[in-house]
Amino acid sequence: MTSPQDHYTPEQQQALEHVKQAEQEASNIPGISPDIQLRPIRKVAVIGAGTMGGGIAMNYANAGIPVVMLELRQAALDKGLDIIRKNYQRTVSKGRLSQEDMDQRMALLSGTLSYDDLGDVDLVVEAVFESMDIKKKVFNALDQVCKPGTILATNTSNLDVDEIAASISRPQDVIGLHFFSPANIMKLLEVVRGKKTADDVLATCLDMAKNIRKVAVVSGVCFGFIGNRMLEPYAREAHRLVLEGATPAQVDAVMTSTGLAMGVLAMYDMAGIDVGYMVRQAHPGDIGRDPSFFRLADELYHMDRYGQKTGRGFYIYEDREKKEDPEVNRLAEEIAADLGIKRREISNEEIHDRCLYMLINEGIQILDEGIALRSGDIDLVWIYGYGFPAWLGGPMHYAEQIGLEKILETIRHYRDTLGDYGKMWFEPAPLLEKLVAEGRNRIEKI
Repeated sequence: MTSPQDHYTPEQQQALEHVKQAEQEASNIPGISPDIQLRPIRKVAVIGAGTMGGGIAMNYANAGIPVVMLELRQAALDKGLDIIRKNYQRTVSKGRLSQEDMDQRMALLSGTLSYDDLGDVDLVVEAVFESMDIKKKVFNALDQVCKPGTILATNTSNLDVDEIAASISRPQDVIGLHFFSPANIMKLLEVVRGKKTADDVLATCLDMAKNIRKVAVVSGVCFGFIGNRMLEPYAREAHRLVLEGATPAQVDAVMTSTGLAMGVLAMYDMAGIDVGYMVRQAHPGDIGRDPSFFRLADELYHMDRYGQKTGRGFYIYEDREKKEDPEVNRLAEEIAADLGIKRREISNEEIHDRCLYMLINEGIQILDEGIALRSGDIDLVWIYGYGFPAWLGGPMHYAEQIGLEKILETIRHYRDTLGDYGKMWFEPAPLLEKLVAEGRNRIEKI
């Protein structure tokens, strides 16, 4: 009888060992004693009973922790609880959960329309719309009703946790708990440590993550934290390559053939092109200085092509089957002509290098800034949150296998050959340049 390890090459086995070690190190936070007194988590509140809120609530019910879900309207609350019940029933029908266990978990879930019912909870996870104004209103209400010492967490994927914390009287109790969708299934939990987050709050959340079977990675505060910040240059190159002459299917096929669970454009279709559009509108940032920046995705949004939810996005979806759409290729040609982008044949190698090397470059910059504590943490985020193959060890480990010198040379090559676009975007991270200059091939701060 062969074990799964027999199917891996020595390099792949080494990568898997790296992932295992990274998981062990991720909860080791410099300056925080392993003997620190943790805050008890006996009851949890989740603000918002939508898809994300419901998935978050299921994690705690699965761990035997009572959860109260708050919504503004009874209909929304009833719908959220009904979806949770159906999710559990689906698991029961597949034989992976007993009816008795389902009943016990549903019994741990309750709902309310009043913040006054949250006075006895130990942890609140806010999972409302990605709007700073809305989130501040929620936290102001929590500040009024929650008992002293309650941990107040935001599930934001991009917004400034420090700004949320500064809006209430207890910033030391505020932390980011960024669950990934579907929250009851995805293993990653980005734990975002604010400037004033108390050490015992951070330590409690890392311990709690183990109880709800998550792989927790600590991130500092910046736009997008670790995962979504790295996603931006990766996705930017994918979108731009389609304007330059590749097809969505070609770009995605290169990513899946490398080992990723899904191509980046198919991932945008799954997450919702409308969601990405709303995030870009809230944070215009780079859009103003680069007219090609996600222009294709914006056009799809204006055509009401939101991805899987509407049956049209970068692809056509019929009965769960994904098909190429010639209309998207024609649209890309029109946008390229409008922007003066000369279309050409794009090699698979160029797709691989531009997408993944810019992802890696951003990860190195994140490490240098101290947003991530160690390169292994970045690998865990991308393995458990974005489907990067564990047998490649995550993007940072993969970079070391490729060779940092080669990556730097390639980034410089595209900076020099892609005209103004190359000069704008293909800027090597200073740490990458330092590591190569010193002859190092291990990604670490120096």
